[in-house]
Amino acid sequence: MSDDQEEEIVCRCEDVSLKELLEAIDRGYTTLDQLKRYLRIGMGHCQGRTCLRLAAGVLARKLGKRVDEIEWPTVRPPILPVEISKLAEVDERDKR
Repeated sequence: MSDDQEEEIVCRCEDVSLKELLEAIDRGYTTLDQLKRYLRIGMGHCQGRTCLRLAAGVLARKLGKRVDEIEWPTVRPPILPVEISKLAEVDERDKR
């Protein structure tokens, strides 16, 4: 793999390169859940809609598995991004 390929970004939200992903796998992070915790892949604004698929493909190749053999991390609510303003809204009834 060329240096240019290794500098490709896998996770745009958290700015994780292919090189960083490969190094993490070589260090022993061999599940998507471990990679998510270590590199924060899938924890950005898109919530992993793009990068987890890319990471799963890279991980599968490195481990000699098929992509469908890779276990996906547990999804925890909110499943869709929530605007911070919605979390900060105050119900007028709560002011009494």
